[in-house]
Amino acid sequence: MVIREFKLQDQEAVINLWEECNLVVAWNDPLKDIQRKIKVDPDLFLVGELSGSIVATVMGGYEGHRGWINYLAVSPSYQRKGFGRKIMELVELRIKEKGCPKINLQVRESNKEVIAFYEAIGYGNDHVIGLGKRLEHDD
Repeated sequence: MVIREFKLQDQEAVINLWEECNLVVAWNDPLKDIQRKIKVDPDLFLVGELSGSIVATVMGGYEGHRGWINYLAVSPSYQRKGFGRKIMELVELRIKEKGCPKINLQVRESNKEVIAFYEAIGYGNDHVIGLGKRLEHDD
């Protein structure tokens, strides 16, 4: 797998992968998420390509205090081959190079497989409650 920065022509394939991995939820518009991301730290939006197809993504961020991981996806037919670990290692390195001391991410409690993956690559439960407030509504 070759890892590179996201390009606009990847958009359809990336959204298809996110849908295949059940990352698209009704309250998040993946197209808007991509449009917002390419305006802020586009170097932290990575795709993994294999034989001309996008098989992995990760969207990293750093706001000056903590790094964040969103949209980590590996095509189900390519999972458990080290691709998730590989793309995470690169985004972690890029976030660290920006001066970030710690990375956070959120996983739904019910997603036990994903929690186990993150634990296997060094992430742990910080025993905090994630709170959120939606600023954009689809009215």
